[in-house]
Amino acid sequence: MSRAAEVQARESLPFSPEYGAVETRLLDDDLVAFHVAMRGARDAQDVTDYAECAAAQYTLIRGFGFARHLRTKTAEVAGTWQADAIYTISAAIPAGLRTIDAEVTVENCKNNGIPTV
Repeated sequence: MSRAAEVQARESLPFSPEYGAVETRLLDDDLVAFHVAMRGARDAQDVTDYAECAAAQYTLIRGFGFARHLRTKTAEVAGTWQADAIYTISAAIPAGLRTIDAEVTVENCKNNGIPTV
């Protein structure tokens, strides 16, 4: 299946998101874990996006501008998708391939109707 066909198939799935609470744990000065849950997600990507939005807003709250995604574990239990994600936060663009600009990401989350912290 082509990437375009995968995107089209995903977009045709029912999507009625109910975003749950965000739990945040500061693991170190610049290392943060996020646990988020939601119902009505199409798949793991929706809950992963929710975790990224929470991480971006938290990064701004802490006075930083950037985050780097380290890992996300997802699971669906009884119709509720959950994500456990870990990010580093920093004032400067961190090394690595999976970095996010917190301001840009928060704006994208708002535009897509995904809540932040």
